[in-house]
Amino acid sequence: MVIARIVKSNSHVDYIGRVLDRLDSAAPPAPEDYRFGQFVSIPTDAGATVGIIYNSQLINPEYGRLGPRLSSSSGMNEVFSPDLLDEQGVLIGLLLLGWMDEGATVHQGIPRAVIPVNSEVVKMAETEVRSFHAERGGRLALHYYSQVITHARQFGPQLLLAALDQLEPLFGDQSKAEIAVLRRSLNWQQVFQNKAL
Repeated sequence: MVIARIVKSNSHVDYIGRVLDRLDSAAPPAPEDYRFGQFVSIPTDAGATVGIIYNSQLINPEYGRLGPRLSSSSGMNEVFSPDLLDEQGVLIGLLLLGWMDEGATVHQGIPRAVIPVNSEVVKMAETEVRSFHAERGGRLALHYYSQVITHARQFGPQLLLAALDQLEPLFGDQSKAEIAVLRRSLNWQQVFQNKAL
């Protein structure tokens, strides 16, 4: 399911997508489709770039505008000004985690390719999420751990915990011990981060 389109980037691994709304799609995504920690893919000619939603921002150009309002209600605008665009929306921050080649070979780390503007952002299915995180033998791989801590800044530990919440049921007992160690480490990081504030 396409949930957004890329509108800009803050860095090579930090992209911004605008969530599709009723003007972009007959069936726009529901809020649970673009929540914090949702894994996404961005299809490319050579496969797909994989990312995770780490931030959101509401945009509303109407807020803070002073002076008399000359416009009508949204219902009246649809009748008298059908070309008037609703510029309110939701922006999502995407942190790139790696990529998958056409042959389904998985690479966790910083992708080399630049994502073009207007590229589609697709919500990943559980099977895709599992295959992106599975090493040989079916064990969990999180080679992007330090990348998330570095680039997601204050959201890093919470983002990794949200990822683990999704990954734990997918890997079951195979990676239970590793997930428990990661959770303890991330919880300690949060304790020290909160004390520093």
